[in-house]
Amino acid sequence: MTGAGEQRTSAGWFFEGARQAVSGPAWIVGLSLASVGGLAHDVGLSASNAVLSTLLVWAGPAQLIFFTAIATGVAPFAIALAVTLASVRFVPMVVSLLPLIRGSRTSLATQIFAAHFVAVTVWVETMRRAPGVPREQRMAFYFGLASGCILTAAGMTLVGYEAARMLPTALAAALLFITPIYFIAASMRGAREAMDWVALGFGLTLAPFVETLVGGGLDLLVTGLIAGLAAYAARLAQRARRRA
Repeated sequence: MTGAGEQRTSAGWFFEGARQAVSGPAWIVGLSLASVGGLAHDVGLSASNAVLSTLLVWAGPAQLIFFTAIATGVAPFAIALAVTLASVRFVPMVVSLLPLIRGSRTSLATQIFAAHFVAVTVWVETMRRAPGVPREQRMAFYFGLASGCILTAAGMTLVGYEAARMLPTALAAALLFITPIYFIAASMRGAREAMDWVALGFGLTLAPFVETLVGGGLDLLVTGLIAGLAAYAARLAQRARRRA
């Protein structure tokens, strides 16, 4: 994407990001959120509420908690707290992504706004594609890619809502697994060093145990912290052996 592409304007990089999103990644997250639309239909909410949940919450598990809690009559404050905890796992993604995409003149307000669009698929694809984009154009590229993903997902949420009468419950639930499977496959494809594989191995091994012990939406954050520290320790040990 370098070379002649460096002459693109910010608008050009925005549309390039959107084009790359709809060429594949957007449909991955879109398919997973189709089941969210079906759930919104099942609990008696409107199609507009289903679509707005994708645009405003932009996290499949948090949306499932939201609609399930509404269906069971949970208090609004408890719903807000549960959705917030379910989204805590995105904090490490935001922290690692923003330094990669912000330019020398990127304002704090722009970075805060950009944080809203962080999701698993958006994070994976931006981390993989952004290094090939000129530094000052990465934010525009990111907004294009994220917009392509979120708008496609919103459309698929509506499709899932309308198809709720025909879509079997088991299939609707299975669609939610598309995003985590894609995330694992993309992470394995992007692994370059032993540290990357250590982090993946520790994360996959510890995830079920941490979910049982911690839960509450913090399990992925704790798993990532433990696996990341273990991988970093392995990297330090590797460097020490080389020096020795």
